[in-house]
Amino acid sequence: MTGVESPAYVPGHGLLQGRTAVVTAAAGSGIGGATARRFLEEGARVLISDAHTRRLKEHEAELGREFPGAVTAMPCDVTDEDQVQALFEAAAAAHGRLDVVVNNAGLGGTSDLVDMTDDQWSRVLDVTLNGTFRCTRAALRAMRETAGGVIVNNASVVGWRAQAGQAHYAAAKAGVMALTRCAAIEAAAYGVRVNAVAPSLALHPHLVKVTSAELLADLTEREAFGRCAQPWEVANVIVFLASGYSSYMTGEVVAVSSQHA
Repeated sequence: MTGVESPAYVPGHGLLQGRTAVVTAAAGSGIGGATARRFLEEGARVLISDAHTRRLKEHEAELGREFPGAVTAMPCDVTDEDQVQALFEAAAAAHGRLDVVVNNAGLGGTSDLVDMTDDQWSRVLDVTLNGTFRCTRAALRAMRETAGGVIVNNASVVGWRAQAGQAHYAAAKAGVMALTRCAAIEAAAYGVRVNAVAPSLALHPHLVKVTSAELLADLTEREAFGRCAQPWEVANVIVFLASGYSSYMTGEVVAVSSQHA
């Protein structure tokens, strides 16, 4: 199948003007970094975090040159509860309130289940599912006090469909979907919305490094457009879910792909 060309980059429209946001795993060129940039383009003030301190500082400097005064950074390993608490306390202290949280942190890997070690399983679950739980819990505690806010979790189409070698990642992302739905029901009582995106392939340099060319080609062929998504295309959907345009949506998992199942 011949791939359809990527569309032109969409300019910001002020959809998050005046909002404050936290985006995890936002140091690189993937979905987190693209989301931070899109939020800034839409008028938000953004606290970016990541476990990779050097890349985080580099990205903060890059974004700061384009959006002076609107972006700050703080290292955070989402598997460490103390670091998660410090991140959300810093966000509240800096801005007085927290409007949007994007839980993007996740960890993949490929291993057939029969050969998978306990450590491989636990590590992926701890970053991808438990990390999302820790950050969602911290965000809800902050947002409950101000009676409002939006949480957007990053799931995956692998949470719906089977893929060899991905049992740990698929289980974690399916868990993120279930966590999103349950959190949404609880959070509605104090005016907080919780949704998720489920991308398939969003092409960026790190993905190319850790994925074989053969697998990328196979997964790309499954896509309706015959190409991978650009990270900013996923970020656009996250912007929508964070904005007032999705004010009656909660507990939803939105596929950013043709591969719903």
